[in-house]
Amino acid sequence: MLLRRSLALVTGALLLAAPLASCGFDPATNRVNTITPGTSDRDGTVDVLNAVIVSAEEGSGVFITTLVNNDLTNEASLDSMAADDAEAVQVSEFPSVTVAANGLVNLAADDEEPIPVEGELAAGDVIPMTLQLSGGQVVRLDVPVVPNCDEFAGIDGEGGDCEVAEAEEH
Repeated sequence: MLLRRSLALVTGALLLAAPLASCGFDPATNRVNTITPGTSDRDGTVDVLNAVIVSAEEGSGVFITTLVNNDLTNEASLDSMAADDAEAVQVSEFPSVTVAANGLVNLAADDEEPIPVEGELAAGDVIPMTLQLSGGQVVRLDVPVVPNCDEFAGIDGEGGDCEVAEAEEH
């Protein structure tokens, strides 16, 4: 009798503990988790994904990102952009980037032209920028500057030093 009662209590405790130990109603596995050096914004009709400035040398680089149009019927466009500190960092003029309805444009792709950026920037910096998209959508991002190597090799022309200086032996 004592064994049966203990078994019933243990079984009941396990059955009650299982729901209490679960992930809850908003588990992390259900949320977007993009592990990249870039920054993203998914708040508007157009998603700006993995935005970075790729720099082969200090003082210049190119802005790349993937623009995803979530509107199923209307095209969208990136019309202009600027660094928040326009005296320190300047974005070259560029033709409007059109994104088809329910489509995407990757500015790092071979058939797309990245947007040149010049000024006080070097790999490791973070540049606050504002992007103006069609329909009045404004996106503010802190865009990291990454070296022209590894997955970004060749995006900012030739060059880019990925090697880490070795410590001198004493």
